[in-house]
Amino acid sequence: MTGHLLLADSGEAADLAAFLGRLVHYDRAAAVRLQAGGGALAVFGRPPSFDVLAIRAVRLAEPAALDLTVSAGELLESVDEAAATAVVPAPVTGPPWAGVLPPRGGWQQVPGLPGPEAMRAAVAAAVAEFRARDEALPADRRTRAERDRIGREIWSRTLGGTELPLRAVHAAQSLGFLRPIRTTVPAPARPAGAPAPVALLSSGSWLRLRTPYGSIATRRPGGGLGTLQVRPV
Repeated sequence: MTGHLLLADSGEAADLAAFLGRLVHYDRAAAVRLQAGGGALAVFGRPPSFDVLAIRAVRLAEPAALDLTVSAGELLESVDEAAATAVVPAPVTGPPWAGVLPPRGGWQQVPGLPGPEAMRAAVAAAVAEFRARDEALPADRRTRAERDRIGREIWSRTLGGTELPLRAVHAAQSLGFLRPIRTTVPAPARPAGAPAPVALLSSGSWLRLRTPYGSIATRRPGGGLGTLQVRPV
């Protein structure tokens, strides 16, 4: 083990555990890259089949500095929600994506992103279409390859008038990033010029769907994650 993290509060610990749990649900051998600087920890993961990077930012109660790749499962097991702590596991040899991260700056908001309800509806409609087309397949074409082809066709479509592929929205929904914001008091009006809670951002060839619960980053259509330049770890 390489050290301890003191999170800002039990809520941050619970959110971190939930994010890690979803990643492990998709891949029991999932790895995450951790980057901490000052009072924040960024956790990067790649859920299988979505071809995106998922990012969860966590507030820290004590400053920390680290940059390494670890087992998501081991980190999840170490999270103590009541104490708001986590133990950083020993580093592992990361998968290729762990050396490939979105740029840290230069992000500009892109117009045209539908609201969260419309995005959730788009994902639900795509899932329903996939199921209907799968059920309509004749027995001799009900193969993994044909189902994968249908899935690629559906999830490669872009959302509304943006370049954001539906697979990125699907990933955000599956990881809990598009869930409604719960509040017990009326939300104040957003000041003019303040960033939208859910927004589409662009930097170079990257797109990022940012929400209050995390972000999904992907290359623009035609630029898969496997072709990126590697940032030194």
